[in-house]
Amino acid sequence: MALRPVQVNIKAVDALAVGRFWAEALGWTAYRPGVTTYVGPAGGLVWPDPVALGIDVVPVPEPKSATKNRVHLDLATTSADHQAELVARLRAAGATPVDVGQGDVPWTVLADPEGNEFCVLEPREVYRDTGPIAAVVVDCVDPRAMARFWGAATDWTPHEVTDDQATLRSAAGTGPYLEFLRSPDGKTVPDRVHLDLLPYPGDDKAAEVHRLRALGATDLDLGQGDVPWTCLSDPEGHEFCVLARS
Repeated sequence: MALRPVQVNIKAVDALAVGRFWAEALGWTAYRPGVTTYVGPAGGLVWPDPVALGIDVVPVPEPKSATKNRVHLDLATTSADHQAELVARLRAAGATPVDVGQGDVPWTVLADPEGNEFCVLEPREVYRDTGPIAAVVVDCVDPRAMARFWGAATDWTPHEVTDDQATLRSAAGTGPYLEFLRSPDGKTVPDRVHLDLLPYPGDDKAAEVHRLRALGATDLDLGQGDVPWTCLSDPEGHEFCVLARS
């Protein structure tokens, strides 16, 4: 039994505009199948079995707080020219430079039009085959504990686990990495960005949710009401959702 991450959920006041920005960032297409704006590879939606880790932009009335998001995306590039071109293109599309204390580093830190931070990485061999999203990065207090929880929750395999950083990737060796970086600051505000997980065909959602609770997840009430998905928090309080197969 396992769950697989299928989309990154981003909250936005103007979900369509933010969705279009991320489509530009990733070279993908923004779809609006309902209230939310989904960003995925061209060719139409492939739900409920997406072939890539997409982005689902959900409209909310509250703007982002000044607090840095504890979950962000790293974007992959293939050359120094590609990195420079992507940064310039995204700034033209509404991204702004952000100082999160990164100092003099080879990557560029930007924020999308509603302030969600992300990084445009310099070329790295480890990310050469991830697609446009190199990694989903999570700030946490204990990377080892987070790797244990998320490794058990999903079918993703640990690649590096230290006191400062833990890295997981799909057992198939495809798509982006899930990375946990040690941060001394605990979580103080609800996550603006989180992961959505989906059971594999034939697996029971209720059983999977029960398994996650046994691993240390806790139930979460965001005022979601009666919905087909289940909202949970991981052991450090990061929100995530277990979706129902349609």
